[in-house]
Amino acid sequence: MSGGPDLLLLAVVALDLYIVATGRLHSLVRSSALQGAALALLPVALWGLESQARVLHILLMSVGTFAIKVIVIPLLLRRAIREANVRREVDPFISLHGSLLLGAALVGISFWLASLLSLPQPAPSGLLLPAAFSTLLLGFLVLVTRRKAVTQVVGYLMLENGVFLFGQMLARDLPFAVELGILLDLLVGVFVMGIAIHHISREFDHIDTERLAVLKESA
Repeated sequence: MSGGPDLLLLAVVALDLYIVATGRLHSLVRSSALQGAALALLPVALWGLESQARVLHILLMSVGTFAIKVIVIPLLLRRAIREANVRREVDPFISLHGSLLLGAALVGISFWLASLLSLPQPAPSGLLLPAAFSTLLLGFLVLVTRRKAVTQVVGYLMLENGVFLFGQMLARDLPFAVELGILLDLLVGVFVMGIAIHHISREFDHIDTERLAVLKESA
């Protein structure tokens, strides 16, 4: 196996850490799009165009991933940011430096967990399982430590990206309909979140989920 898949997986983990460490919303969306581009290239890098029967499946998986994760979803998020007129994640539950340290620890835990698991068949890359665990755990970290709804959408995207990485271990056996269902579910989820962010901004002049929790308690 060439180093192409490993370089893409290292890029995914590096972008995970960057997302955890930055508070600029446009940088978060840009990093999420770059991560989507790496994931779109990953099926071709892992499996190649190894047989005529698999060429269409692999290409459709890559093109669909690129279209949704690199083009459609970032456009929706940028529109939400523009309409909400917000630029930065202010006062997260855990500081950005603390989040980066915790994220680095979670990456180390991910490599440890991957070394403990016994897979029924060898993974196509030794970094695939650690990268999947890292993306899942850091996505969950973003979800629970950030206040802005846009940032939490990016955390949700990271969680789905982790699931996508796990799915690559079974790409030869996973029907394309299942892959398409995952991508459509993600698109619908982010579209609904975009609508929610728009209405939250219009009604409350902010997208801070902490304030919404306080509003619910006082109701």
